[in-house]
Amino acid sequence: MRYLIPAAVTLFTALAAPVAQAGPKTEAILDQLVLPGMRNLAERTADLDATAQADCAADSTALRAAYNQAFDAWIGVSHLRFGPAETDTRGFALAFWPDSRGMILKTVKAMIAQEDSVVDTPDGFATVSVAGRGFYAMEYLLYDTDLTTHETADYRCRLVRAQAADIARTAAAMEADWRESYADVMRNPGPDSRYKTDEEVLQEFFKAVVTDLEVDADLRLGRPMGKIDAPRPTRAEAWRSGRSLRHVVLSLTALRQLSDLLDEGDAEVAGRIDKDFDYAFSRADKLTGDPIFAGVATPQGRIRVETLQDAIRTIRTDVNQYMGPMLGVAAGFNSLDGD
Repeated sequence: MRYLIPAAVTLFTALAAPVAQAGPKTEAILDQLVLPGMRNLAERTADLDATAQADCAADSTALRAAYNQAFDAWIGVSHLRFGPAETDTRGFALAFWPDSRGMILKTVKAMIAQEDSVVDTPDGFATVSVAGRGFYAMEYLLYDTDLTTHETADYRCRLVRAQAADIARTAAAMEADWRESYADVMRNPGPDSRYKTDEEVLQEFFKAVVTDLEVDADLRLGRPMGKIDAPRPTRAEAWRSGRSLRHVVLSLTALRQLSDLLDEGDAEVAGRIDKDFDYAFSRADKLTGDPIFAGVATPQGRIRVETLQDAIRTIRTDVNQYMGPMLGVAAGFNSLDGD
């Protein structure tokens, strides 16, 4: 029997070992896109914090430049709303949008009116509603003419600095989680892990692509379009800072990069989806003269935005129909159904 013991130990060890390992697509997505993107977000938001502490004036050229660079970095990874972004509602703390009930402006105005001292400590500001934190709340303080001319310059400065510091801390925590633990969770799927197989990891990224294409078409473009007889241009995302079209382009750029890695190995699918993205970018180019979609109030302007919306929906349809089955997701996946 003593000769059977090593064999039994070997068998037990084999059974106890992880049943799956990350494949080359997962490794490439993490190493080429996710981790560099999160590092860029942490660095750009740290720059924003440092700039705000040095100069918090709403019309500061340096502050606005740092704000826009940090916001760009967020949009580049904003489709990664799972894992570290879910912890402590970090994703919403950075970007509370859409704000259909106008809670951001109400929250910011209330803080200014009360000169709320919660802005004076990091832990205190972390308790503020997500409507008063993040990029969209700061946009009001830098670009909304009613607030930037309000007779509360000293307090507005304190609030801007608190927001910038909070954004940087939130981004740093998210980046650290990805780098120190969550990337490894995705690299090492198994029976006791959040992801049982590498296929499940790729499905998570696939869902991120589909969901953000939906955000681009239905929210970033659909909200300002409104109805034909009732366009709502001031519902466009970040219109005060002139970033509405920019967000769509940045999002599509990030989603294309992720799609390219997900569909690698199938030239036919990759070619079809690349062609879809090319067309969408060509439609976005037609809107460079209307960066905040104000043109939706005119027939011609609406048609240009609607054409871009249709192009993005075509990408989503083809990603669902052709890429989904490659990754073990049934065609017709709808993020709103919770599938």
